Amino acid sequence: MPDVPLHTPNKIHLKDYQKPSYDVETVDLDIKLFEDHAQVDSVLKMVRQSAGDLVLFGEELELLALTMNGEVLTSERYELSAGKLTISEAPDEVTLAIQVRICPQTNTALEGFYMAGSGDDTMFVTQCEPEGFRKITFYPDRPDVLAIFTTRLEADKRYPTLLANGNLVEAGDMIDNPDRHYAIWHDPTNKPSYLFACVVADLDVLADSYTTSEGREVLLEVYAKSADIDKCAVGMQALKDSMQWDEVNYGRAYDLDRYMIVAVSQFNMGAMENKGLNIFNTACVLSSPETTTDSRSFSVKAIIAHEYFHNWTGNRITCRDWFQLCLKEGFTVYRDQSFSADQQSRAVQRIDDVATLRAHQFAEDAGPLAHPVRPESFVEINNFYTTTVYEKGAEIVRMIANTLGADDFRKGTDEYFRRYDGQAVTVEDFLSALSVTNDKVEDFIDWYRQPGTPVVSGHQNYDSATQTLSITLSQQTRHVSGFAASKPLPVPVATALFDKESGNIIAERMLLLDQATQTFTFEGISSEPIVSLLRDFSAPVQLNYDYQDEDLAFLLKYETNGFNRWQVTQMLVNRILLQTQNTKSNPDIYLAALAQTLPVLAAEDAMLAARLLDIPSAQELAAAISKDYDPDQVKAQREGLYQQLAAALKDQWAVLYKQLPMQDYEDSAEARGKRALRNVVLDMALTANVEGAGEWAQQQYEHASCMTERFGALKAMVNHQVAQADAYLADFYQRFQADDLVIDLWFSVQASADNVSADVIKSLLAHKDFDWNTPNRVRAVISAFTSQPTALWTPAGLDIYTDVIKKLDDSNPMIASRLLQILARWNTLAEPRRQMAYEQLLDVQQQVSSKHVHESLSSVLGAAVK
Repeated sequence: MPDVPLHTPNKIHLKDYQKPSYDVETVDLDIKLFEDHAQVDSVLKMVRQSAGDLVLFGEELELLALTMNGEVLTSERYELSAGKLTISEAPDEVTLAIQVRICPQTNTALEGFYMAGSGDDTMFVTQCEPEGFRKITFYPDRPDVLAIFTTRLEADKRYPTLLANGNLVEAGDMIDNPDRHYAIWHDPTNKPSYLFACVVADLDVLADSYTTSEGREVLLEVYAKSADIDKCAVGMQALKDSMQWDEVNYGRAYDLDRYMIVAVSQFNMGAMENKGLNIFNTACVLSSPETTTDSRSFSVKAIIAHEYFHNWTGNRITCRDWFQLCLKEGFTVYRDQSFSADQQSRAVQRIDDVATLRAHQFAEDAGPLAHPVRPESFVEINNFYTTTVYEKGAEIVRMIANTLGADDFRKGTDEYFRRYDGQAVTVEDFLSALSVTNDKVEDFIDWYRQPGTPVVSGHQNYDSATQTLSITLSQQTRHVSGFAASKPLPVPVATALFDKESGNIIAERMLLLDQATQTFTFEGISSEPIVSLLRDFSAPVQLNYDYQDEDLAFLLKYETNGFNRWQVTQMLVNRILLQTQNTKSNPDIYLAALAQTLPVLAAEDAMLAARLLDIPSAQELAAAISKDYDPDQVKAQREGLYQQLAAALKDQWAVLYKQLPMQDYEDSAEARGKRALRNVVLDMALTANVEGAGEWAQQQYEHASCMTERFGALKAMVNHQVAQADAYLADFYQRFQADDLVIDLWFSVQASADNVSADVIKSLLAHKDFDWNTPNRVRAVISAFTSQPTALWTPAGLDIYTDVIKKLDDSNPMIASRLLQILARWNTLAEPRRQMAYEQLLDVQQQVSSKHVHESLSSVLGAAVK
């Protein structure tokens, strides 16, 4: 393969961090919105804190006026180039007055201040994390500059909703123009510019209140289009639940007089934690039984909790620099996962967390995009909003919490909040606070510095004479080019020993593997037990223990940890699907164990029972193949095992389906579990050709009490090409064509169908309801398409996919870059697919211009020369 012409833009390095030369004490913003532009006036009171020029960042701004301490600055007094405004020889105390013109109406990147929607649904919103504020005005736009913001908004009265961070100070009509009005907001909390937010729109509001543990009465408001306001109740309740949970579990009470959430249809992120004014993608806040699946509704609750928890872990204490992104995101993800575990089966929550980690983060670690949880350099920080930073970052916090225990972890977090409230800090600061009761915590710093997923291997030896069990564990992490040699990490391994005769636990211990190889000894063990390791997924590692298939089947039957019951089924499935000459596995053992376990578990925990039937996705299986990956072969093997499973339990599907009748909708963990299991059983019955299963699907669709039942039936009919599937697709569209989020489901069920083709994707992209400017709609088609690698990794499939990347590179480079990263495993493909993919990526490189996509391409194409 020829040398790769890599694009080498300038990198920013963690080692080069320097404090800003000036702090900002206060910011007064005045944003006036007009028909075709906005004028932004800002007054910054600044104080020198170190030597150097006064530097402000700005992009896509037209500078109209600039004064310093009352003196108008001519162009000779400052330098404006490369996205920076530099003033040399500025005094130690500075008041800068800046006036700029921006054009939110043409801002398609959805960063800074931009227009979302059109016609009567037009609204103007902000997205400033990580570096969007510099598209609003010139500013030292970095997270370690914290200031008090006062914001005045002015607009035409057709936009009656004028919101900004903090508390409302004043609002009224313009005296000189009765068609316009204004509102002034003051945020008394120091914050970095990435947490600034404002909204100019015509929205309805759902209002409620909450009294904090400190006695503060807080006004709660969820804003949405009038047609969507009836879908905000779930989000409002989740907000109140989150506020109470944070008080009970972390002692953190809310600190402002109001908390606002705004639902926006065109938004790149899921949501944004701007201080007191959260901007949410509509998909992450709107929910109703008729239009939202259980999984999406539960996700709404988790995301609202996540953004609320950021008020302390991200806002009150923020990042010193963007390399510390995991500091706020990893801790907050851990907190929202813990909250979610209290809302449903803890085992299923842990399964969901780990399934996401394995399918996406493990793949990231295994490929050219591997990077530490705290990156050491970047070109475009938007490219590092990754599963490694978020999900692996959360796993590190979880390991620390489990190592410390609940009481000491709480003492550590209390110390963190006490010590650093109101500051911008680092990962080292976080670990320092948590180590207040145990200095071993600081050893976890290497998890933040070292890329790659450790592989923990092991075996056991039982000595009947001394009644001693020895467990020998070793760890190894692949070396990632460009980083120091991998070294042993502290790996907590939660362990239980099960008696082979009774199935009871006879010993439990948390083993800390912190060397390359260690042996752990259990004494007083009267007979050789079955060992259960990594219980509740106590560390983000791959486990390669010397199990026999029969051992795993035993654990499936007797394990008391729900997560580990799922984990051993996944180990059995992976042995079958990824078997080599040395690791062959008998599927009959797996099938027999499931047949014995499923009926009992279905009555006890339907949601966990549904998850025990999981077969790893095609993407997860692909991540485990480092060479000569053949998507067709993997699909055939996966579908073959799925069909075996469906056939082996064929007699159970009709019984189970009848035991799970549709009932009036109820939002409880038990009811959600039954609906989840019913949908899995329906799909299994169709796979096994159970008599009448097609009619079950049609009746479930027609008599559904909620979207989970209706969409589950529709998806099953589409994937199994049930008679009249197209008619039901048409009916679904007619029923919900006025609801954008439901139509996203309509697009996705076709784009992810088992038999999807490039022609189907083309037709969806050409559909009248497809909107290139709405990230949800793009993801509904393009991201769904990637779930079918056999269609993606074809000339026609890659043509479509890379054309989308090229198109979005101009209008929304953030989304384009994230789509490109899905192709990172191209280098593992078997020929001729590998060469085809390589040529397609080279073609993309010649036709894109954004630094977002070029940085991702540099990493992705770098795989060709390794």
